[in-house]
Amino acid sequence: MEQIFPVLGQWAWFVVAAVLLMLELISPGVFFMWLAIAAAATGIADYLLDLPWQAELLLLAVLSAAAVFSGRRLYNGGGMEPADNPYLNRRQMGYVGRTFTLKEPILDGRGKLTIEDTVWEVEGPELASGTRVRVTAVKGMSLIVEPL
Repeated sequence: MEQIFPVLGQWAWFVVAAVLLMLELISPGVFFMWLAIAAAATGIADYLLDLPWQAELLLLAVLSAAAVFSGRRLYNGGGMEPADNPYLNRRQMGYVGRTFTLKEPILDGRGKLTIEDTVWEVEGPELASGTRVRVTAVKGMSLIVEPL
């Protein structure tokens, strides 16, 4: 460590920050960015205060922990509002508990139900078309129904 710092001088932390940002580009998730921010902040502190290398490493550790904690809190929805459409990618879950009218009969435990211009496969007892049914559960991409 003592041999690297004299060669790069006060630019060492900015080089470390650049390397961490490059790692961020090739790795999944967002983690190295927070460490890069901590390294850059350490470089700025070293430039302004001319710290010994031991103090620089201690400052990097403290700033890294603070940056990672802040980043996780930011990305885990700290203060974000709930989604206005919780079933966006699981649309069939939004139909559980609702009632519909069968357009086609259910034969041998299987049938089709049209909901808002979408045809869904349904499972349930044999029922005639025109029967009012309630969706009680979801099984894969099929809706489980029972008569009212």
